[in-house]
Amino acid sequence: MGKRNSKLRQETLTDLLEKTHFNEKEILQWHKGFLKDCPNGYLNQEEFSKIYQQYFPTGDATKFSSFVFNVFDENSDGAIEFAEFIRALSVTSRGNIDEKLDWAFRLYDLDHDGFITREEMLNIVDAIYQMVGNMVSLPEEENTPQKRVDRIFALMDKNKDDKLTKEEFQNGSKEDPTIVQALSLYDGLV
Repeated sequence: MGKRNSKLRQETLTDLLEKTHFNEKEILQWHKGFLKDCPNGYLNQEEFSKIYQQYFPTGDATKFSSFVFNVFDENSDGAIEFAEFIRALSVTSRGNIDEKLDWAFRLYDLDHDGFITREEMLNIVDAIYQMVGNMVSLPEEENTPQKRVDRIFALMDKNKDDKLTKEEFQNGSKEDPTIVQALSLYDGLV
């Protein structure tokens, strides 16, 4: 099995060159590292969570890492294959603002219905607060997940229906840099 996954197929490489911001050398280096860490050719949720926990030893990354895992796992098969991993990494590390906001929208839209509800955002923000623990000092107006969600919705939810469309989310994020800052407490964690 390891032998089968040891070389990246040419058609996969060609596809990744078209769909990512990485060049061939970078993709091959990432692939080599991925197989070193994941000799079976995939990353499961438990392993993914352990990686996050290393970066947040004073908090609990379990909940947040499961949300991120679900966005990485594009085909929802319970495993992140290399192609899924490198596409997500490309967006989160080198994507333009629209790509990053699209990725973030998918992260926050937990039930994939095309809207981010207050409950969904609260779920994610709470997971972030659990993960960072006391590593980050927040201003009084954002020192709880509920306050942060209320602030984001006050700025973004233009029609006041307690749900954000992708357009509201993207426009709100672009119009007000404080929203992007509020959303990106997890920036660099993916």
